[in-house]
Amino acid sequence: MAARQLRIRPGLRGPAEPTLGTWVKLPTLETLELIADAGFEFVVIDMEHSPLGLETVYQLVFGAQALGMAALIRVADRSGSLYQRLLDSGADGILVPQVSTVEEAEAAVAGMTFAPAGRRGLGVTARAGRWGLAGLSGYLATGTDIVRGVQIEDIGALRDHERFLEVDGLDAVFLGMGDLTVSSGRSADDPEISELTDRLIAATRARGLPCGTAVGDVAGAVAAAERGFSFVMVSNDTSIFAAAVSALGSDAIARLHG
Repeated sequence: MAARQLRIRPGLRGPAEPTLGTWVKLPTLETLELIADAGFEFVVIDMEHSPLGLETVYQLVFGAQALGMAALIRVADRSGSLYQRLLDSGADGILVPQVSTVEEAEAAVAGMTFAPAGRRGLGVTARAGRWGLAGLSGYLATGTDIVRGVQIEDIGALRDHERFLEVDGLDAVFLGMGDLTVSSGRSADDPEISELTDRLIAATRARGLPCGTAVGDVAGAVAAAERGFSFVMVSNDTSIFAAAVSALGSDAIARLHG
């Protein structure tokens, strides 16, 4: 699917209509199906902040796509050790966390790009190549139709965002406001962070690059859309379930034992 089919390119649906996604941490197809039924357009399977293993991630990619959602994967780190296997599994793209320098961004993109431009090797008989049925040309074509994204999560990288956006082959950037505020010791509404965020959004829009972020609730999603983010992650499957079961349990206990 990638950026074109994910519809996360700026301007495709207007500045206040970002593509809606959520994080997936649970290894269950049932919750994945409920996410699709709720209308989410894509999911990001989270290997950074969950114990999900490679085989489970593969099943979630397959399930999400079968349900009509795009499936991105946030890898656990910048090592690049799983890029090849995840992309060969048919994932629609990868988000690389904690990318602090342009050199790290270049390395991440190279690991997701076929030679000679990058370091990704051939796996024609993998799922991405329809188990060999797509042929070499069909398999190679999938390499141009994925999201190669990096997460900007520290103040230095945010200040240097213009250089990040010049990295050849970079398809998307994601602003990780949580780690950014923790690492900088500042709040999201700090004047410099606020100004740099707006400059990042403007710079990505000018280049036609998707720029995303994560929020906890609908109010946050509306604010992110109005600010100009082109794809927005709202909550995650575990938190959604936790909130629902907590409200249900608390209400039941209050009514039955109050």
